[in-house]
Amino acid sequence: MSKPSKALVQVQDIAMDFDVSPPWLTRVIERKPRLKLHAVDGVSFEIEKGKTLALVGESGCGKSTVARLMVGLYSPTRGSFTFDGKDAHATYKSADELNLRARIQMIFQDPYASLNPRWRVRDIVAEPLIEHGIIKDEAALSARVGELLSSVGLSPLDMPKYPHQFSGGQRQRISIARALATQPEFLVCDEPTSALDVSVQAQVLNIMKDLQNTQGLTYLFISHNLAVVRHVSDRVGVMYLGRLVELADKHTLFDRPLHPYTKMLLDAIPKMHDTGRARTPVQGEVPNPLNPPSGCAFNPRCPHANERCKAERPEMIDMAGTKVACHAVQENRL
Repeated sequence: MSKPSKALVQVQDIAMDFDVSPPWLTRVIERKPRLKLHAVDGVSFEIEKGKTLALVGESGCGKSTVARLMVGLYSPTRGSFTFDGKDAHATYKSADELNLRARIQMIFQDPYASLNPRWRVRDIVAEPLIEHGIIKDEAALSARVGELLSSVGLSPLDMPKYPHQFSGGQRQRISIARALATQPEFLVCDEPTSALDVSVQAQVLNIMKDLQNTQGLTYLFISHNLAVVRHVSDRVGVMYLGRLVELADKHTLFDRPLHPYTKMLLDAIPKMHDTGRARTPVQGEVPNPLNPPSGCAFNPRCPHANERCKAERPEMIDMAGTKVACHAVQENRL
């Protein structure tokens, strides 16, 4: 009998399809079938309490869809998401929904779009406290909002201001303060620093690391920036066209990547000491997700692809602690 997992978050074979068919009449006239987009196609991972899993990959690989599945904005086509031993998607549809939503919060990508421009900062940060019935007294509410703003490096004096009076980095801090209002255990961060410039990114990431250490937060961190991922994560999952192709401990993945796609992404990062060496840009284009290649989705761009890669989709296998889906790795052809 297998021992129970100590992971706070367990995702098993989760998938999300979107119906992108033309209107019914168009399909009838042009005799076209329904069209399904497989945005996420059988993704599995676990996150231990207090740890960070980062999901990386090029735009359109399904990272943000996974984030939205975690917070219940979408219901999965198949698969399960277990949070603290309970089926999260069943709970999202039950009377206990509000309690779960307090424990799982999300930080969105764009701090310019995720804050209501007509609301004062006090009302923005206080909204979850009111919505979840945590604090009803006005004076206590203001005091708690002031504490939350202080915890992210802002001042209680910022409460009467509007979002337009803040820089991008400060707005993202307001978003983090709002997400922390319900004292969540699990934060889903969808590219929280990609809209910010590099110096500000570091400040926001350091605040997130400090909060994780002091409050024991668990993070799912979505990013396409591998330098950021190296700074914040404990484990890294690499996604390609809706599927995980590699999942490993951060140090293992950066020092000994196995999948050709992971190697390609790492080769494209500028290195401090290799100033004279030309960087290798990521080769080829991402295939059309509405018409993905047969077999391994990466085969048109892979220098190691053979006939098996074009015909048979590789399964995730464990190789010395790294989970990888690649025929070339399994057959030792690299």
